[in-house]
Amino acid sequence: MENAVALRVKFWGVRGSIPVPARDYLACGGNTTCVEIRAGKSIIVIDSGTGIRGLGMSLEEEFAGSKLEIHVLLTHFHWDHIQGLPFFAPLYSAKHEIKFYSVHPPDKMRELLEGEMSTPYFPVDFDLLPAKRSFESLTSDVLRLPDASVYPFPMNHPQGALGFRIEVSGRVITHASDLEHGDPQLDLTLRKYGANSDLLIYDAQYTPEQYPSKQGWGHSTWLEATRVARDCSAKRLLLFHHDPGHDDTTMQTILNQARREFAATDVAQEGMEIIF
Repeated sequence: MENAVALRVKFWGVRGSIPVPARDYLACGGNTTCVEIRAGKSIIVIDSGTGIRGLGMSLEEEFAGSKLEIHVLLTHFHWDHIQGLPFFAPLYSAKHEIKFYSVHPPDKMRELLEGEMSTPYFPVDFDLLPAKRSFESLTSDVLRLPDASVYPFPMNHPQGALGFRIEVSGRVITHASDLEHGDPQLDLTLRKYGANSDLLIYDAQYTPEQYPSKQGWGHSTWLEATRVARDCSAKRLLLFHHDPGHDDTTMQTILNQARREFAATDVAQEGMEIIF
């Protein structure tokens, strides 16, 4: 592809609900959700679970002394998707600018993020962080970044959540976590925005056997993930938002089953890097 913008995806946290720092979880990783996308010069971060701590340290090392502009896309504000933010190193440097995006109005977004760092939950107030911070509501059809276009779409999740279709030089990454299948209109919306994805990142927290007792909790299954991947003509599927009860042995079993339905399937692993 001529003049293609460089594109890289790295997973810093792949777990849902709560971190699991245990030996039997090391292959997939125990940190909660955080995905980094480098599109040319743009640094895009999806969610700020506990995985964002490692990302922040890596950015400070890589760009030591440089000013950074970081775009943080928040799918929603459930605890596992924001709990790492107070430990994101770039927030503690006046050189950097962090831009937050979500479905909420700017004032509400700021209020929600301030809340998790307020007394008595955290010793440093959000207002005291030296980095420049801005807040933008994703109310339009597309967010234009220097080297990427981000198309947000609604998903079926308690209190709501956003998915993202990210286009970079004709390549497509679709991030669809957290969502529950079964809403006809939103299922169609997902397939519309996920169409022809080079990489589909999909919430597969439950097995089909577990799902009936978890219905209404806002998450999907590996089997539904494979169906969505086929319907979207996705080139590659990554199962994501792993249940805290699924150790590495369980995840290998899930992967084996999923590949029988959609061969180009992998499970997202902490530290996994995909370069286009």
